[in-house]
Amino acid sequence: MESTIVLPRARRDNLVIQELDDETLIYDLERDEAHCLNKTAALVWGRCDGKTTDGRMARLLEKQFRTPIDVDLVWLAVQQLQHFHLIEGGEGSTAATRSVTRRKLLLKYAPAALALPVIMSISAPTPAQGQTCAGLNQSCANFPCCPNPPNMTCTTGFCRQIL
Repeated sequence: MESTIVLPRARRDNLVIQELDDETLIYDLERDEAHCLNKTAALVWGRCDGKTTDGRMARLLEKQFRTPIDVDLVWLAVQQLQHFHLIEGGEGSTAATRSVTRRKLLLKYAPAALALPVIMSISAPTPAQGQTCAGLNQSCANFPCCPNPPNMTCTTGFCRQIL
């Protein structure tokens, strides 16, 4: 009997989404995080609409990858999407009712390991973290003077403290 658990809804608010050939890039404006979803994770995320069942999603993945897929692979993707806050309700919600491990699926899908969902994620620096500045007595030709110590200014090409 086919599983009929409905997938949760994908989060769409405050995200910048760029779809490429084999991956989807998502920038989370709320958390300043960038995520790269491989084809499998992107396909699952795209169908997380609160209507599609895990069984239907598994069949769609089977067609895409031309290999047998079961719902465990779908739920692994959902767990990862929850972890990165790309599913409404986020981590710890009741959306992922099945516990699936990557190790179990890697053994099961070894010949088609490329079908496993993968999400790479990085945290983007805030503007203050990304700023480069010159310190006391350093050249300010290419960078502004840092705010510490206070009252620094670029004088004769070097950061000097104004007393």
